[in-house]
Amino acid sequence: MEVGTLGLPQLAAIAAALGWASGLRLYAVVFLTGAAGYMGWVSLPQGLQLLQHPLVLAASFLMLALEFVADKIPGVDTLWDAVHTLIRIPAGAALAAAVFGFDADSWAVVAALAGGTLAATSHAAKATTRAAVNTSPEPFSNIALSLLGDAAVPAMLWLSWTHPAAFFVALALAVVAALVLVALLFRFLRALWSRLAPRAPAVGGAP
Repeated sequence: MEVGTLGLPQLAAIAAALGWASGLRLYAVVFLTGAAGYMGWVSLPQGLQLLQHPLVLAASFLMLALEFVADKIPGVDTLWDAVHTLIRIPAGAALAAAVFGFDADSWAVVAALAGGTLAATSHAAKATTRAAVNTSPEPFSNIALSLLGDAAVPAMLWLSWTHPAAFFVALALAVVAALVLVALLFRFLRALWSRLAPRAPAVGGAP
């Protein structure tokens, strides 16, 4: 099937990119995709054309700027991630589904499921990594990781539009890395919490 002039492989790449990137930088995804359509650099599928409306561009740019700053501040970044757990994942699913629009219900459902899963994977890796890094008192590694996320989102969006095959290779590597990070760092954070949490007194024990 085709939507507009885009074939299924490229539509699948775009949907996957929107889902994955939403787990890292939702507002950057909305703004960059809308701006690319508004500037005529790409022809957005009908379901995504709302993103190029000036009001949506202005609102997403404002939130992008706010997130850019919040993501560089240790502690604030973890709180921001916690709040956005309820936003990034459904938004990633919705954006991925919108690639196929309302005339391709089955593909839209598949895209929504895949987009939500990819958003959850990248969000979990980001939140876990940043929480682990925040255990260090120095701020530089935190800022470096934040800048890496800032760069990864436009790079993956660009790959999905221009080189879908290369994008899927990069996506596979990113998903594997995310799963490994979540598994390792979750254990690290759980062990750290066990050491820091106050021990409850034993029942019947001496005071």
